Amino acid sequence: WEIDESVALVIIDAKGDRAFCAGGDIQILYENGFKKNFAYGQKFWADEYRLNEKIANYKKPFVAFMQGFTMGGGVGVSCHGSHRIVGQTSSIAMPECSIGLVPDVGGSYLLAKLPGNIGTFLGTTGKRMNASDAIYCGFADFFIPEKKWEVLKEKLFATGNIECIKNFHEITGTSELENSFPQISEAMYNVSSKNIEQRLRHPFFEKDLSALKFNSPMSVAYTILMLKMEKVGDNISNALDAEYSFTARSQEFGDFQEGIRAAVIDKDRKPLWKYKKLDDVSDEDLKPFFQTINR
Repeated sequence: WEIDESVALVIIDAKGDRAFCAGGDIQILYENGFKKNFAYGQKFWADEYRLNEKIANYKKPFVAFMQGFTMGGGVGVSCHGSHRIVGQTSSIAMPECSIGLVPDVGGSYLLAKLPGNIGTFLGTTGKRMNASDAIYCGFADFFIPEKKWEVLKEKLFATGNIECIKNFHEITGTSELENSFPQISEAMYNVSSKNIEQRLRHPFFEKDLSALKFNSPMSVAYTILMLKMEKVGDNISNALDAEYSFTARSQEFGDFQEGIRAAVIDKDRKPLWKYKKLDDVSDEDLKPFFQTINR
């Protein structure tokens, strides 16, 4: 498509109304990890990340219609596009720490660029963004009421003219995250795995602290360090490399297998993480995840 002169632009949307995309086929990843076939997951993530990189660097307009849940892998195939459209049902998040992973698919690049360490707040808590939040945080570009989406798609199909999107764009309300910027940036100032829980121990962050404490301590600790890396906010390729250093080892050394067991296999929502709390995770424990690995 990129070199086909008859193709003017690419559109990605969803089947059904509930979600754009809320993760990949993690059950197959779990089954292979259970058999100690860690190479399967390493290839899966390497292939996925190359796709995310391709979308981010695509030479033609790449239009994503993100209704409903857009999470995990869904962010990777939409939020790096050139024209990212959200509507009134859009709910975007990076909840990977809750299954023993870290914000990946290039999501760390988007998070690391945010001011006031809002990205660390979003990545460690998995907080969901509505349309206004997503535009404010650079995960989306245009708010268009979903009842107008089919008409817009037909216009794009008929004309190939990307400029017609602007005729459908409407102003959204003020972002809750934008309104909360002073409180979040103060709490996240000079944040670390040793102080983040204390910083969120305030009625204003009650739900966020609860979400953080549910997540894998190892994943949260790595996420905080990853989002501090200057290279992660520089470009998506560097970010994907830093993500892959963790995800490629997450089944063998991390909490991914247990996270999927609790969320998808047994569905008991009671993961038994390797470390009970953030304070238990040392720099030594994270060392294996910082060793370079080619994707």
